[in-house]
Amino acid sequence: MLRIAVQAKGRLYDETMSFLEESDIKLSAMKRTLLVQSSNFPLEVLFLRDDDIPQSVATGVADIGIVGENEFVERNEDAEIVKRLGFSKCRLSLAMPKDVDYPGVQWFEGRRIATSYPHILSNFLKSKGVKAEIHVITGSVEVAPGIGLADAIFDIVSSGSTLVSNRLKEVEVVMKSEALLIGNRQLSDEKREVLRELLFRMNAVKTAEDKKYVLMNVPQGKVDQIVAILPGMKSPTVMPLAQRGWCSVHTVLDEQCFWEIIGKLKALGAEGILVLPIEKMIL
Repeated sequence: MLRIAVQAKGRLYDETMSFLEESDIKLSAMKRTLLVQSSNFPLEVLFLRDDDIPQSVATGVADIGIVGENEFVERNEDAEIVKRLGFSKCRLSLAMPKDVDYPGVQWFEGRRIATSYPHILSNFLKSKGVKAEIHVITGSVEVAPGIGLADAIFDIVSSGSTLVSNRLKEVEVVMKSEALLIGNRQLSDEKREVLRELLFRMNAVKTAEDKKYVLMNVPQGKVDQIVAILPGMKSPTVMPLAQRGWCSVHTVLDEQCFWEIIGKLKALGAEGILVLPIEKMIL
């Protein structure tokens, strides 16, 4: 049985549980339940505070965990990064009152900076040769300048709306963060085998992201031209139709280039274009 630690609430919790569901990990989680076992996979989920996850994985309380990169770097625990998951993206930034001119990072010399991430901030300031007072705050860091507790803040930024509502502006991006799958370095062979199967499922979900399965009818005389512009995984599938002179072409397209390619296909005579979502893709 593999134990995974995940955040007990918040945005990362929501996206993690959705990701596990897409990976066909069935859970019957109840509110206020600390530990939940999957009904169809040798996995149990341990719900913790986000800042407790790195230590729980490093010490073996949990075998693996899903945690924000910001917390993983801040806690500096001895666990390994197994996989970058690509969701819950944000950044750790320095912000200051929006009405104050910002000449550069030296502005922070001698200033008071409120943060929940003193380790990351201290390393950044040291690398820039800046000495500042770091005030460690848990909770609503963004209110600190408004109540006179600090001159600036160092905190997580996603959309930036919280900064705007507190009359702050982002001036230095120190690091970018996303959800990480981290692991204990001393996993047994049995648990590593379960982890490999879990990664197989996760990879199938991640590979299918932003992909569309496209089917179309094309004139037989245009097949070569159409195949030439299709960026399929290997090569498109081409099958003859009952109607003479026509073929059915099947392929996978990236959503980013979808509309551009669809326009080219229509110009070459493609008809009856059907677009389907892809849940999982195994390479």
